Amino acid sequence: MSDLTRNPSPSEGTEQRLRAPAISGSVAIQFARRILPMALLLGIAGGSCVAGPWPSWRGPIGNGVSPEKRATEKWSATQNVRWRAPLPEPGNSSPIVWGRRVFLTQAIERENRRSLMCFDRRNGRLLWQSGVLYSEKDTTHESNPHCSSSAVTDGTRVVAWFGSGGLHCYDNRGRETWSRDLGKQTHPFGYGASPILHGDLCVLNFGPGDPSYLIAVDKATGRTRWQVKQPLYTLPYDGPTGSFSTPIVTRNGDHDELIVPWPTRLFAVDPATGGELWSCSGLDPQILASPMIGDGVAVSMGGFRGRSIATRLGGRGDITPTHKLWENKTTLITTGIIHDQHLYVVRMSGTAMCLDLKAGEKVWEERLRGASPKNDAWASLVLVGDRLYVPNQSGDTCVFRASPKFELLSVNSIGGEECNASLAVSDGQVFQRTHQALWCFEERKRP
Repeated sequence: MSDLTRNPSPSEGTEQRLRAPAISGSVAIQFARRILPMALLLGIAGGSCVAGPWPSWRGPIGNGVSPEKRATEKWSATQNVRWRAPLPEPGNSSPIVWGRRVFLTQAIERENRRSLMCFDRRNGRLLWQSGVLYSEKDTTHESNPHCSSSAVTDGTRVVAWFGSGGLHCYDNRGRETWSRDLGKQTHPFGYGASPILHGDLCVLNFGPGDPSYLIAVDKATGRTRWQVKQPLYTLPYDGPTGSFSTPIVTRNGDHDELIVPWPTRLFAVDPATGGELWSCSGLDPQILASPMIGDGVAVSMGGFRGRSIATRLGGRGDITPTHKLWENKTTLITTGIIHDQHLYVVRMSGTAMCLDLKAGEKVWEERLRGASPKNDAWASLVLVGDRLYVPNQSGDTCVFRASPKFELLSVNSIGGEECNASLAVSDGQVFQRTHQALWCFEERKRP
């Protein structure tokens, strides 16, 4: 890694910095408890209203559910477009939104750059770009560019993980406040887990590969608070293993639990200490999707070998014999939604499914066909009200109802721009990242 500070061109408007790191219950209740106090504080201090934030991958509480009742559900490359901001190279990470800022991680391979970009949500103008230079060879799959992890913010700081390039924290002007070299991340498929914030902690599922571990650092200083090493799992045949999953925190009775899948098991730890609370076995040794929580149930879906499990929350120790609800072979790389005792998922092939949450039995299965020929889907589902949103790899977003009866509501094409990223929703606006651009869609009010 090396230092670089670049002065922007006049059209960029503000300074852009690139620096090397120092080496070293319900949706409404959870949203109010975690996000609303900070939003209100910022609104009072800044003298302006703060739009509902989408502060991390999978939204305010990490389950893909928006606390808003509705968002625009019809758009195209020319209809209901607020703005389109071109991006320098392809990427799979998703945008996050807070107030008037939209943040996006972005690799620029031709410059050995791994960066965090900040856009003005009103017009898509690039406000600043900060990051690191990392010139060492780093393995990944061609379909998974570096910087595939999304950033996370609490309105005061923004944290981004750049794989082997380290974990970095920036303020709202793009100035680095701390950085951590967490070691080399090595896996033939690269990485994809995003950092999350909980209380005064930033938690990251570092991996897959050797080493892999769960780490919590102080979000204000970057100092390690606790770390749990993942035991290596070796298959009896050739093939990659490991967890690409972003952890999720849920309230269970009188305490919080941080839930994450590792090869062959789903488990929970105390987010304050890292001490293990419970574990449920039977999971695939390769996990690409993140855990899903809802209606008192945790679900984790397996990767290409497809061993998936569901368990009731509330146990201690090995809860496999007492709490596991079902195990099946649903192959999944995207993360679904739990809503009203049903589980909604989308296969890599672009086929949507509704499962009975407690039994794991299929209620319906439908192929989501967009306007473009490539209908495979890598993006994860987002729920707004009773509407599910998911883009396919051609950038066509299908909107369908979260219901035991399938109902397709709209298909929104933007001209075939490839997309693997999940959507962000804030104040009725929908933000979509493609390989070519960052889009903001907003329903235009009729005169």
